[in-house]
Amino acid sequence: MVVGLGTGSTAAWFVKALAARNLSGLRCVPTSEKTADLARELGLPLVTLEDVSKIDLTVDGADEVGPGLALIKGGGAALLREKLVWEASSRCIVIADAAKVVPILGAFPLPIEVVAFGHKTTGNRIADVLIDHEIQMPARLRQADRGVVRTDGGNVIYDAKCQAIHDPVRLADDLKLITGVVEHGLFLDLADEAIIGTDAGVEIRLP
Repeated sequence: MVVGLGTGSTAAWFVKALAARNLSGLRCVPTSEKTADLARELGLPLVTLEDVSKIDLTVDGADEVGPGLALIKGGGAALLREKLVWEASSRCIVIADAAKVVPILGAFPLPIEVVAFGHKTTGNRIADVLIDHEIQMPARLRQADRGVVRTDGGNVIYDAKCQAIHDPVRLADDLKLITGVVEHGLFLDLADEAIIGTDAGVEIRLP
């Protein structure tokens, strides 16, 4: 079985649980170098997306889980690789705690992965698209103590504080039309099931 391994604090718990099962015949496709390092440390056999014809199952976390299992992902700056793995998977399961479930997407800043070359110009174009969607705040370049955050692919991340995304499908399409935008954190029509941890126990949600 080929399993896609997500990125982030919740996905890391799945990686640890999977390694503890000590399953035979397993091959794993990590969505980031950080996840790959953890999987190697735990002895999970790794392959790349190029090594497999398809992925049977991907399990990953999310920053927000909205209606119909529409998601915002990318808080861990791995959204491009995550989406490539998700789209190559026969089945995708999102795992999250109840605080991530929202009635409308947008409270969590939407990550947008941008080519580093000319990224300020691209950021201005992103701002224009956001205004067209009645989102007044321009997206901000993500920075950390070490400076500008870079993805595993060498790109940068712009975070858009949308507050509320009323038309995720149209916003997703409009962002992808911008030259310089590599990917965005709207994961739409990709999750087959959500496993939500609540105070009362585990809750299963379907699209």
